[in-house]
Amino acid sequence: MSLLIFDELVQASGLSEIELLQELVLLLFQREKLTLGKASCLLGMTQLEFQTLLASRDLYIHYDVEDLHEDVKNLQDLGFL
Repeated sequence: MSLLIFDELVQASGLSEIELLQELVLLLFQREKLTLGKASCLLGMTQLEFQTLLASRDLYIHYDVEDLHEDVKNLQDLGFL
C-alpha cells in the first residue's frame, strides 16, 4: 500500500519529502507503532544509524521483555543460539 501526501502538506511543513517521512517514522516509533528494526528499515538506515538519529533528538529506545523474547527467538531461528 502506498500513501499519498499532498504537495500542500509537504510545502506547509517546510520539510523535504524525506524529512517529512523521517518525522512520520519517528512519531510512529515514539508511539510504539513501529519497532526499531521496522523504523530503521523504512528510513533505509541501519539500526545503529536510527539509534543515532534518536539520540540526536533526545528520544529513547523502548525495549521491553517482549522485545527481548522476540530478539532471542530471531537469534535462535538464525542459528546463533
